[in-house]
Amino acid sequence: MARGAEAWRYSGERAVLATMHGKERVMAPILAPLGLEVMTVPGIETDRHGSFTRSVERQGTALAAARAKIADAFGLAPTLRVGLASEGSFGPHPAMPLLPFAQELVLLIDRERGLSIAGHDIGSDTNYAQALCSEVSTALAFARRIGFPAHGVVAMASESGRPAPQRALFTDLSTEAALANAVRWLLMRAPAAFVESDMRADRNPTRMAAIARATADLVRNWWSRCPVCGRPGFVVGERVPGLPCAACGQPTRRVRAERLQCVGCGHADLRPVADPAADPAGCDVCNP
Repeated sequence: MARGAEAWRYSGERAVLATMHGKERVMAPILAPLGLEVMTVPGIETDRHGSFTRSVERQGTALAAARAKIADAFGLAPTLRVGLASEGSFGPHPAMPLLPFAQELVLLIDRERGLSIAGHDIGSDTNYAQALCSEVSTALAFARRIGFPAHGVVAMASESGRPAPQRALFTDLSTEAALANAVRWLLMRAPAAFVESDMRADRNPTRMAAIARATADLVRNWWSRCPVCGRPGFVVGERVPGLPCAACGQPTRRVRAERLQCVGCGHADLRPVADPAADPAGCDVCNP
């Protein structure tokens, strides 16, 4: 074990998790091997940093929102030094816009030691979707397709084919009858209703599973220690392009190495990727 690694261990230390949506159910067991006992605090209002019901739009990045949530949790638990939060982002896939794309961030901050470690889960394993419905039957069919009622849905007014939650918003719809009544009410006032997946963690088991995977990634990053000082979080901080083309040998935009760096002592390792060369199809010289 690297010099100083033992000093970073926890032993039954309480960590406050900033959530009002039950995320402790999946996060606490995964974090237990770090020696952390995850707790929540009553009265925290994480939705003020952004709500997936569209009632509050998130300002800034997911990382900024997670940090703000942890700051709120510390305010309600001032004696604790370890804080946790998660934040999700959803939208079209950057390479295949017809597919949904989900990014989940889990953040741990130890404010006494100046430690900040993140875990991530990124991919298309999500039920994030929307539908503009002009009939109740269409809304019910959409809801069944995304896993309702085990997965929640949110219904709201629409304007020119776009969501208009400021006009009307229905959340916590737990039965088909409740959803049908909400959509029927909306259709009495406009030609169509906007219905979408409820991405709040306690209403979305698929997202809760992603939070668990991101938490497991955080734990892996925690155990990745700096070989010099033993600080947790010795992870990839930069990906260096320039993998040579297999045909002409010229550098391409493919990653040739990953740089791991310790934010504590500054030690860095440059590790080459496993691929010896890049496919000529991605070479700007061979395939301009």
